[in-house]
Amino acid sequence: MSADDPTDDATPGDASAAPGDSPHILSEGSAPDEGEADDGERAAEESAGTFHAFWADVVADEIEARDPDDPIVIKGGVSPSGVAHLGNFNEIMRGYFVAAVLRERGHEVRQVFTSDDKDPLRKLPRKLANADGEIVGLGDVDAGALGRNLGKPYTAIPDPFGERESYAAHFAALLRADADRLDVPIEMVSNTELYADGDFDDAVRTVLSDLDGVRETLSAYQDKVDDTYVPFNPVCESCGQITETVTDIDLTEETVEYVCTDLMVGDDVVEGCGHEGTATFREGKLPWRLEWPAQWDVLDVDFEPFGKDHAEGSWPSGVDLARRVFGIEPPVPMVYEWFTLDGAALSSSAGNVVTVPELLELLEPAVVRFFFALHPKRARDLDVERIDQLVDRFDRFERAYFDEIDDSALAGFAERAYPFVLGDPDRPADADPVDRVRLPYTFAAVLGMVEDPALREQLARDEGHIDDDTPAWAIEEALGRVERARTWAERTDNAYNYRLQTDLPAVSLDDDVAAALDDLADFVAAGNDGEAIQAEMYETARDHDVEVSDFFAAGYRLFFDQPQGPRLGEFLGELEREYVVARLRREA
Repeated sequence: MSADDPTDDATPGDASAAPGDSPHILSEGSAPDEGEADDGERAAEESAGTFHAFWADVVADEIEARDPDDPIVIKGGVSPSGVAHLGNFNEIMRGYFVAAVLRERGHEVRQVFTSDDKDPLRKLPRKLANADGEIVGLGDVDAGALGRNLGKPYTAIPDPFGERESYAAHFAALLRADADRLDVPIEMVSNTELYADGDFDDAVRTVLSDLDGVRETLSAYQDKVDDTYVPFNPVCESCGQITETVTDIDLTEETVEYVCTDLMVGDDVVEGCGHEGTATFREGKLPWRLEWPAQWDVLDVDFEPFGKDHAEGSWPSGVDLARRVFGIEPPVPMVYEWFTLDGAALSSSAGNVVTVPELLELLEPAVVRFFFALHPKRARDLDVERIDQLVDRFDRFERAYFDEIDDSALAGFAERAYPFVLGDPDRPADADPVDRVRLPYTFAAVLGMVEDPALREQLARDEGHIDDDTPAWAIEEALGRVERARTWAERTDNAYNYRLQTDLPAVSLDDDVAAALDDLADFVAAGNDGEAIQAEMYETARDHDVEVSDFFAAGYRLFFDQPQGPRLGEFLGELEREYVVARLRREA
């Protein structure tokens, strides 16, 4: 959700707002406390006397209680200010689950997502994303295309990648592509186009014809609203910048007179050119505080999720303005907690972001959707180094759906949410989902140390994850996780970031080390597991009067051609026994 209004700095909240206007339609008590186990998300709620295990059903009840006409409109929005990152997808995915529930209930649903692209560029982002979603620095693009256009609408700024008609179009294309990657059917809507097509004409006229009423309402939320404030920002016909100085209004002609004055962009000032001109209602925009409720009216919005920053600022003023100025009821709201990335806030301008394509290199689409299906009232950190824990949690959620584990707390949530989380995977029409195979993520990372696809499959068979009855599609799907786990190991440089050598490395060993390796081979051949092999390596080294570090180093050289690696004994326990024995004996 964007906020382009520089006067958005005042009184948070509104003491006069009715309790029923609270955006917290999901009870605070439904979200687990920090440190509390929440496998089932404790999402169960009472809504109109009905118990629900999934928060999206609670929202759907709230929407239906208003008896809306079809199509039901679910909205989100973003100002295209930087990288299209995971945080931007919060509104899309929260809306997706509510839309899916409503469609299941027989409703026609439009899920629209506004690109608030008539907003002015207020600062240069540190990072951008190319057409493939790959994050790049300003040094890799035409940064001047941005720097020369501070204060101008995003749709008037050239694409710094030189691929699309504007920076706004580039950003919108990224969001559209990400939605497609996650099979979310959204309609991208350009604010610039809505203004150009006249969709905002009535809203602008309503605002400018009742300046006293608008000022009175806004003054409760913004300190800078006085009796000279005109809530309309023309685009200067001379320099193309957004300006905030309107000197006269002609409601009959639907025009305003303006002077292109300086524009505050954060702590900096973009100088206006001083031009005095005339702009139509379509050649400017409403400030954010008014544009948001105007969107509800123009798009006939029934439901909109948003971040907690708007819950105490823009939302209360939006409610007031919707009723007092536009004469409409605000949509059903829902506040979600923010995500953090590795403990820090997601921020395009600060460069702390992760994109959907980047995440899909590590996770199956269903796991990403699962992340968003978790209760929106709980703040969550996406710790890339421990992303295996998220995958493990998804796997448990999936097993609960198929009744493969006994967890009554999780079962209700899984039964309701899993079909929406799963999406539409690329499987044969006659594939039975119960036949799917999910390799534990860390085991998949172990297999990622192996280059040979056939050996990967054999190791998975040896561990009992794949058997003779496993269909080919399930094997292919299971082994697809291996490449993702391998990418994770490389990206985080963790304990799994090693490669098993296919050919026997050239290793020089003294007689004592060679004898110790032969004894260890016998121990492995006897059928001992990884933990036993790890312990035995210490005993074998001592029995042959070999330094433990030298013995492990010899093993690492044999298997990885490196002086170090993962916990060797446990790793060897994961591999095919005959292969390990042959390698320890320097035979293959």
